[in-house]
Amino acid sequence: MTSTAIVNPTGPLVTAYIGVGANLGDAASQVQRAILQLGKLPHTSLARQSSLFRTAPLDAGGDDYVNAVACIKTGLSAHDLLQGLQQIEQDFGRERPYQNAPRTLDLDLLLYGQENIKDEVLTVPHPRMMQRAFVLIPLLQIDPFIVIPNHGPAHQFAPQVADQLIRKL
Repeated sequence: MTSTAIVNPTGPLVTAYIGVGANLGDAASQVQRAILQLGKLPHTSLARQSSLFRTAPLDAGGDDYVNAVACIKTGLSAHDLLQGLQQIEQDFGRERPYQNAPRTLDLDLLLYGQENIKDEVLTVPHPRMMQRAFVLIPLLQIDPFIVIPNHGPAHQFAPQVADQLIRKL
């Protein structure tokens, strides 16, 4: 990310949650290294991270995924944070040959404070996060009482993903 990143104009740092996943190469190592890279983004620090979890691909083929969720504190705007996440993906060799293709790294901006954002490049809260065990379980491990803006407590969605296999590594 370039040094022209825009700091959040509201002043204080924003708490954001990032979904991290990979299923190509040494996925566990890539997820761990990517989480460390999140804390190196400008005006950003890593606050917490979940355990690593193994899950079967959802709506895709390929090897099992290794997933985690990271909590960061950032002064970046949501759009600058997204650009930073995409740069980290590129640095890890992410390619997008087709939708839901296997990947060396996938970083999703799940939550950005209590904001609701919907434009041509970004939707926050992440629109499918309540439907995916690989997001909900690690997120709830970090904060069992987290509330998803305009949706309510995250734990209320856990029964809806109970049939998705997920295993802590």
